[in-house]
Amino acid sequence: MSINMAFTYPKELEKAKKENWPFLIPIGTMEYHSAHCPFGCDSLVSIGIADRIAEKIDAVVLPPVWYGVASYAVAGPEKGSIHVDCDTFEAYIYCVLKSLFRAGIHKNIYFIISHQTEDYNPMELACMKAARKLIFEYLEENDGYGWWGNNENKDFYENLKGIDNPWNWVRCLSGSKTVSPEFYKKYPGDHAGKYECGSLEHLYPGTIKLERLKETDDWFAQNAIEMDVEKSKEKIEALTDEFVKLMK
Repeated sequence: MSINMAFTYPKELEKAKKENWPFLIPIGTMEYHSAHCPFGCDSLVSIGIADRIAEKIDAVVLPPVWYGVASYAVAGPEKGSIHVDCDTFEAYIYCVLKSLFRAGIHKNIYFIISHQTEDYNPMELACMKAARKLIFEYLEENDGYGWWGNNENKDFYENLKGIDNPWNWVRCLSGSKTVSPEFYKKYPGDHAGKYECGSLEHLYPGTIKLERLKETDDWFAQNAIEMDVEKSKEKIEALTDEFVKLMK
C-alpha cells in the first residue's frame, strides 16, 4: 500500500508515520548524457528504483529532486547541464529534512542517488552533511546538551541497532558503501554507456535513442549500442532487493 506523497492526503500520511514506513527521496540531476540519452537520466533512474522499492514494501515516495550537484566533468554548461553548487544544494536538502523532522518523520529516510555512485561524491556528501547536521541539532534539542556524555547513555553503542541508531535515521542508497563490492563487479556502472542506458531503457522503454549515436563522437557513449536491457533488468531487481534488505 505504498503512497506517492504528491498524491497523498493527511490521513494516509499519518498512517505511514505511525507505522514508520520508509520515506524515499529520489535525488538526481539534469546533466548532459550525449546525443542518445536524456538529460534527466540520473533522476529517472532514481525515481524508477524508488518506485520498484515501493512495489515490494510499504513506503512513501516523495517528489524527486531534479536539480543536483551535476558538475561539469562530462561537458561544459553549453551542453545543457544544470549544476547546483554543493553548499547551496546542502542547504536545500537541510530544509527538506528539517521539515520532515518537524512533521515527526525523523527516522527511516532514504535518499536514492544514481549520479556519480562512487564513494564520497559531492552530491552524496551534501545530502549526508545536511542529515548529520540536523540529527545532531535534533538530539541536542530533544535530549539536551551533553546527551551522549550523560551517564544514562553509557550503553549507547551497545544499544544501537536498525533505525533506532541515529546515524541510520537518514541514509544514502548509493555507491559501494551501500552494497557489496561484488555487486558492482557483477553489475558495473558507466555514464550514458551500455550499463546506464540499459537501466534507463528497462525502467522507461523507448527512452534511449541509439540511432542518434552517429551524431556524436563522445567516447563514453559509444558502447551504448551494446546495452543489454534484460541484464539491466536483473541489475535493477537485484539492487532493489539489496535496498529493501537494508530498510528491513
